[in-house]
Amino acid sequence: MNERLNRPKRFGEILDLTFTLCKNNFKSFFIISLLFMGPVYLLEALIKLLSGVNFFREVSVGGAWYENIAATFEVDETTSLGADIGVILLGIVSLFIFPVATAATLFVVDHIRKNEAYTIGSVVKKAFGRYGAILGSTLLFTLIVTGLILFPIMFIALVFIIGIATLPIVGIILGVLLFLAFAIVIGYLITRWSFYFGSAVLGEGTPGLSRSWRLSRKHGWKLVGLYIVFFLILSIISTAFELTFGLFLGNSVLLSMILSLVNIVTAIIFAVGFAVTYFDLKVRHDADDLKELIDEYTVVQS
Repeated sequence: MNERLNRPKRFGEILDLTFTLCKNNFKSFFIISLLFMGPVYLLEALIKLLSGVNFFREVSVGGAWYENIAATFEVDETTSLGADIGVILLGIVSLFIFPVATAATLFVVDHIRKNEAYTIGSVVKKAFGRYGAILGSTLLFTLIVTGLILFPIMFIALVFIIGIATLPIVGIILGVLLFLAFAIVIGYLITRWSFYFGSAVLGEGTPGLSRSWRLSRKHGWKLVGLYIVFFLILSIISTAFELTFGLFLGNSVLLSMILSLVNIVTAIIFAVGFAVTYFDLKVRHDADDLKELIDEYTVVQS
């Protein structure tokens, strides 16, 4: 296993190794994620329960079968303002807690890569040891992403409004083309900078944006494709569980708890996939640096 983590991998090998690691080390990954994500999801379920959402809602009887199924997805408007605020606050808290689980997962993969023994306590301790760097880098990255998304949206909206007021068809076409162009550029830039997290966690540079850019050099579009594949796989898993259990449970607290467990599993898969990809880039980058040093040494000697 550590041999596969220490050599460059193709697109499919990264996916295969990700799921292999998840399967072979699922207990460790799950406990780590449950420690940080479990309490947040449990509090969210309690808030929903106290706000009047049913713990278990059966499918209504009578009427056509499709009406009964549709009824299970009706949104209950019994939640209070206090409950909504509580859920929002939990979402904010999760932004400060969940990255620690991802960092601990990254340390586990790093130990496996180095063929080193580890304990859950040791990797969690390491993750907290890098908390300041992780938090600072994540906040900076979040601000950059927010700016990258917000300003193009404002620009596209302005162009769209002006276009609709003058030439409606041209305005719509131009708005769609601008949206697609900005989406591609923004997705590429976010992908190139996203590996700041691995650098911040492993102490290889903080905030790590420049190192992420160097590591992902020559592999930008491959990484974009990899993120898209992970997104599609995890979205299919989440949607399948939501539709399947939603048919019987509706928008109940029990359904939200089940989906929370699914979210933990999908978060594990993404975190492990991120770690595998980061170490793949690191191996490739270190190999390129070594090759450049050898080439420079050869030129000097000649």
